[in-house]
Amino acid sequence: MSELIAVALITILATISPGPDFAMVTRNSYLHGRNAGLLAALGIALGVQVHVFYTMFGIGLIIANSPSLFILIKVVGALYLIVIGWKTFNNQSKLAIDLHFKVPASPFKVFLNGFLTNALNPKTTLFVISTYTQVVQAGTPLTIQFSYGLFMSTIHFIWFSLVAVFFSQQAFRSRMISHQNVIDKLIGSVLMGLGVSLAFTNV
Repeated sequence: MSELIAVALITILATISPGPDFAMVTRNSYLHGRNAGLLAALGIALGVQVHVFYTMFGIGLIIANSPSLFILIKVVGALYLIVIGWKTFNNQSKLAIDLHFKVPASPFKVFLNGFLTNALNPKTTLFVISTYTQVVQAGTPLTIQFSYGLFMSTIHFIWFSLVAVFFSQQAFRSRMISHQNVIDKLIGSVLMGLGVSLAFTNV
């Protein structure tokens, strides 16, 4: 039971901590509406499973003991965030408010943005590896370990769905979109800043 509590606490604290996932869901929710935010949240939740699977099958231990490989993961993740941030910062298009919260033309792209943001996030890499190597015991059955992974994804989806619902409210979106240029630059700067910090500092 103590193992379960530890996994739950670590997961909840790591999930609600502001970071690239939060910025990505916020961006999609206020620009494109609730469904887009929920799709990004789903992508993030499934992205967690990438970290769970390579950790469970031993690759996590290799990354933890291979600085060069971990640096490569950090650089790829950082570059992705910087590119998305730069595009947001320089966004020149003005969006009309969609009263029906329609999904944008490419829902798969929104989903993929959420998935890649998490799958390439070295913070999630360390979070999952730390949980499985420090909390989960060697004798823990695989079914229980898979359950922990599903729990992590579920918590991510629930939290970021709430974020999507909040930031996609019509009145809130109206105020935000009226200041879209400033907000685009703010969110773009945050994403680029996160990318740079992940690339050049210890996570």
